[in-house]
Amino acid sequence: MVALPARSASGHSLLAKNSDRPPSECQPLTQQPRKQHGRGGRLRCQYIEIPQSEQTWGFTGSGPAWLWGLEHGVNECGVAIGNEAVATKDQLPDAGLLGMDLVRLGLERAATAREGVDLIGGLIERFGQGGSSARDFDWRYSNGFLIADATEAWILETSTRQWAARRVRDCVSISNAIGIAACEAASPEVREHARAQGWWDGKAPFDFAAAYADREHRTTFSARARLLRSGEMVSRDGRRTVREMFAILRDHYEMGEMPIIKAPPDSERHYSLCMHTDFVATTASMVAEIPAPDTGRSPVMWASMAAPCTGIFFPLYPAGTIPRALKIGSTEASTASIWWRMKAIQDRVAQAPKRLPPIVWRHFRPLEDRILERAEKVGLEERRLPAAERSQILTGFMLDNVALVLDAVGRVEAEVRSSSAE
Repeated sequence: MVALPARSASGHSLLAKNSDRPPSECQPLTQQPRKQHGRGGRLRCQYIEIPQSEQTWGFTGSGPAWLWGLEHGVNECGVAIGNEAVATKDQLPDAGLLGMDLVRLGLERAATAREGVDLIGGLIERFGQGGSSARDFDWRYSNGFLIADATEAWILETSTRQWAARRVRDCVSISNAIGIAACEAASPEVREHARAQGWWDGKAPFDFAAAYADREHRTTFSARARLLRSGEMVSRDGRRTVREMFAILRDHYEMGEMPIIKAPPDSERHYSLCMHTDFVATTASMVAEIPAPDTGRSPVMWASMAAPCTGIFFPLYPAGTIPRALKIGSTEASTASIWWRMKAIQDRVAQAPKRLPPIVWRHFRPLEDRILERAEKVGLEERRLPAAERSQILTGFMLDNVALVLDAVGRVEAEVRSSSAE
């Protein structure tokens, strides 16, 4: 979801994203600084090699431990990107760019949201999408993207080497289904390819979604109720706050943040915004907060590890250095990884979903509120500082927050274990 300044209480653009992946796929955080690269260099993505850009922007993001790419993130220019799997009629090859490759490449190379659209679109045209997005089974899909900066946002939807984009007016949500009808930007061959495949007669007004979407695919089914729910929540009257975006990402319909699924698997409502299924579940979340450059405030990536309904959001700043502890995580469970510890809390709560959530919330929610309040004060302080001092303050603030979060995690673990033993 995105809420642009006209629909944001702070006047900052807000982009919120749940990363839905295999349930036990660790998703640590990552950060890269701005870099200069030699002319003519090459870059290895997940499955293919492409030309390296001479300069890449610094970014902070979140992605599966085994992948080069990212599910979502924010760069130093204030560009935020997230992707969604979409099912289309085109077949994907064994190798190409993954959606996660494209998220990272967009963050590394785009200084505005529109640049992100043109960049990702151009990479798709040239190299195509392909390869499995899962480590242990063949899971191929094209991608939809939501790309935002401080003033505008774009929906970009793709099908292998074709794409279409539409500018967001004030707020919008997307899900695992193509939804663009009339596009404002597109790949040069998007109409001809559809006509050649027999998906468009060349006479009716061109509708990207009608031509390319695979309406029978299971991801299209699971997307319908989630898209309706997120759209209702992000577009309701008033202006959205960061805290409201947290709540939307934690939503389980009428159960609110309570992680209980009552609807059967053949019901659309089985798939809540904070998703808990055997095949795919929410494994990380982000709310990007992007102030206008003239405010003197830094872009923020509010991150939650594992399911957000049993987690806690804390702020990360591309302008500072994120704590090393957040980067630890692999395919093997480890208590050294904050992600795996949050996942263990989530799994214990699932065993007693009525009794244990209040224990988690009692420790995490007040701390989250305190961090939100402190982040606002830090944002006001940093406006008066030169870049070097700003980086130092933001780095220290992140270290303090992670120490507080780890302390709270330890208390939750102890109390949940004690309660489970009773």
